[in-house]
Amino acid sequence: MAKFWNFVFFQAGWFACILGAAHQEVFWPVLASFAYIGIVIRRADSPLFEAKFIFKVLLLGVSVDSLLYHFGFMNFHDAWPSSYLSPMWMWVLWVLFSSTVNQSLSWLQGKPLLGAVLGGIFGPISYEAGIRMGAGSWGPSGQLGGLAAVSVVWVIAIPLIFYWAKRDSGSNLIANQ
Repeated sequence: MAKFWNFVFFQAGWFACILGAAHQEVFWPVLASFAYIGIVIRRADSPLFEAKFIFKVLLLGVSVDSLLYHFGFMNFHDAWPSSYLSPMWMWVLWVLFSSTVNQSLSWLQGKPLLGAVLGGIFGPISYEAGIRMGAGSWGPSGQLGGLAAVSVVWVIAIPLIFYWAKRDSGSNLIANQ
């Protein structure tokens, strides 16, 4: 049951951040998402590991989304906290995603090829949905270029993130819920 709620809260956080960004009202979605992440960390088998893992995924997300922005693949309508980095609400999406790796997406552990394929499909779908909901726009490279770049990012990111989760956790990280 915990995996179900993890998925529900991830989706709720995703929609809240996207709609908040579309309406330049990201404070409450970001705050609520961080409160949820605090609960995830506190309830984890190893809270310190979970916090470090989430931070590592956050750094990856900030890096790749900022590069996608700077290379002209996408534009964000809310550039806070810096016009040089992806916006904070995008950071929260990566943090929320990281909370699913050891819970609702734990079935994907040990399946890097499947993870790459699913990442290459659903990563771009997620970005396209966010753009269509008004949270951003495709950059000068256009929709096709943006979707291709995002697909490459997620083909690499999913296996890497799951590798980190498995490598850093030892044998007991995946939730037994």
